[in-house]
Amino acid sequence: MLQEWGVEIFLILADYQAITDRNATGGIGESVKEIILDYLAIGMDPNKTTIFCHSMVPALNQLMLPFLSVVSMSELQRNPTVKEEIALSGGKSVSGLMMTYPVHQAADILFCHGDVVPGGKDQLPHIELTRLIARRMNRLYFNGEPYFPETELLLSNAPLLLGLDGRKMGKSLNNSVYIGMSEDDTALLIKGAKTDAERVITYEPVKRPEVSNLLLLTSLSSGDTPEQIAEEIGDRGASELKRRLTESVNEYFRSIRQRRLKLADNMDFVWSVLRDGNERANDVADRTLDALRRAMKMSYY
Repeated sequence: MLQEWGVEIFLILADYQAITDRNATGGIGESVKEIILDYLAIGMDPNKTTIFCHSMVPALNQLMLPFLSVVSMSELQRNPTVKEEIALSGGKSVSGLMMTYPVHQAADILFCHGDVVPGGKDQLPHIELTRLIARRMNRLYFNGEPYFPETELLLSNAPLLLGLDGRKMGKSLNNSVYIGMSEDDTALLIKGAKTDAERVITYEPVKRPEVSNLLLLTSLSSGDTPEQIAEEIGDRGASELKRRLTESVNEYFRSIRQRRLKLADNMDFVWSVLRDGNERANDVADRTLDALRRAMKMSYY
């Protein structure tokens, strides 16, 4: 885990970004609580990692304005996330927040001078735009000096995971296993996972994406390779693959889920983690915004 390497880590709860495609905010508070519990349950140490909430750091969000000034509309419209949202809208209007979503992500990263972001391949366009913004801001206001770093994307051994239905993972799609689920709910969700008509199980990500995705998930939770798991299952088919996946996921999450239940009984501590993280993030964001204002000759007194 990165925090054990002495790396300074910032974990953002992106509640403002959650309203890019919705009008209601009623469920966001519950989601924030659930995500903090997940982070703490998997072992994120608030003494080593800053866990903070997007909406609670005004200076971070204010950075978005000068960042927007160096990005063109065509560059925003070319971003795959924005293009996908425009396509999904079916010709309906897309919110301004959705259009500026990639720049908001850049502010999330650059406010704390983030030089490495763990993520999947789908984040590559966002990181490229973040690097572009950093270069332009440095050139315009810092005499070309690297005040803002050109961030790198840190890919894991599984840089792209599909949802259990073969589509992109999405909470509203109910196609992902969550830490807070019970073992029975996990089993029920995996039982409905999409596979294909071939009985013999093989790991072929291009030819058989859904089956290969389930093999990869089993591999990540068991430690065996996808190829090894496929060979062991052989001609016992998708039902055996789903059984293996259910067993390995529930075993992997068992101790984590137990910790999570204990944490949920001590919400005073959980919310104190967020308060402390917000305070730390505000301090960092204020200093970054102040430095940028001075560089832009907009610090007037």
